[in-house]
Amino acid sequence: MPRPIQATIHTEALRHNLARARQSQPDARVWAVVKANAYGHGIEHAFEGLRAADGFALLNLDEAQRVRALGWRGPILLLEGVFEQRDLELCSRLDLWHVVHCNEQIDMLATHKTHVPHRVFLKMNSGMNRLGFMPQRFRAAWTRLNALPQVDEISFMTHFSDADGPKGVAAQLATFNSVTQDLPGERSLSNSAATLRYPLVGTAPANERVASDWLRPGIVLYGSSPDFPDHSATDWGLQPAMTLSSKLIATQDLAVGDTVGYGSNYTAQQPMRIGVVACGYADGYMRASAGNNEHGTPVLVNGVRTRTVGRVSMDMITVDLTPVPDAGFGSEVTLWGQSSSGVVLPIDEVAAAGGTVGYELMCALAPRVPVVVAD
Repeated sequence: MPRPIQATIHTEALRHNLARARQSQPDARVWAVVKANAYGHGIEHAFEGLRAADGFALLNLDEAQRVRALGWRGPILLLEGVFEQRDLELCSRLDLWHVVHCNEQIDMLATHKTHVPHRVFLKMNSGMNRLGFMPQRFRAAWTRLNALPQVDEISFMTHFSDADGPKGVAAQLATFNSVTQDLPGERSLSNSAATLRYPLVGTAPANERVASDWLRPGIVLYGSSPDFPDHSATDWGLQPAMTLSSKLIATQDLAVGDTVGYGSNYTAQQPMRIGVVACGYADGYMRASAGNNEHGTPVLVNGVRTRTVGRVSMDMITVDLTPVPDAGFGSEVTLWGQSSSGVVLPIDEVAAAGGTVGYELMCALAPRVPVVVAD
């Protein structure tokens, strides 16, 4: 019998979350962002749930080939563009659109031999200070690209650094709009946080309403809130697209003063019963997850909320069974996602207990964890 841990990918939740992203700007087209192997869900596993998107945005040529192999004939965008000259050959062969964020990428296009001009997204660094041309250099970059016979349509994009927090998007949006206002081409601005928090219609101030021809939702597609704890996934109407589940493989009865796990960082304050779960950091569960006397990480046992006790081991975690007295060998454990009884444990809460975000937990799912796809 295989070890009981597994990840379940919920196709209907992916469809729901994609539709939820569209609501913010119904007339815009939507990139389904599937970088990092669809945020750990697996491109092949997530594809059916996201195929209603207008395009797929991803990071590298391998991911692009995988999407094409699934039968997708629509737009695919390389979010970091090409990394070397020969990448442009595959862009031509696979009909890929790609971001241009530096002069070196323009140089590559200028010497690229192709019969079919490329569709590119020229990226502005409006304040994130990762990729993109500074505002004062942006128009010069556009002029260079626009003069190249290797380039067809030029679209524009930027990335918001603070759409999920109090600083908001107003300053970056104003910078982007002032530089690009008279340039022809489509715009792609809204990441997950901007898509939900600054829709084109709604209660946001006029200077923070983001108009995008192409939305770029990522984390929201997978059912995680982009601005937790300000808003939960439920607040935004999102559904978990991944459930990580396992079972109890043992129980232990503790006396007052007994300790649990490596480092003995949990001490029983009264007689208690704990369960041992087939899940550890080698499965992608965070070793940093809290499990001391002051703080634990939430977990569901038979759909009942409890907490971890002790440190996470490579292959096991231990949980407090006090709220679940009938639990025992073989009982269902939900590490995040939806239990069989329908109770949901948001991945954002699990991540917060380890001092991180839901993105990291999704992407950290280990290859040894079996994955099943459900409707």
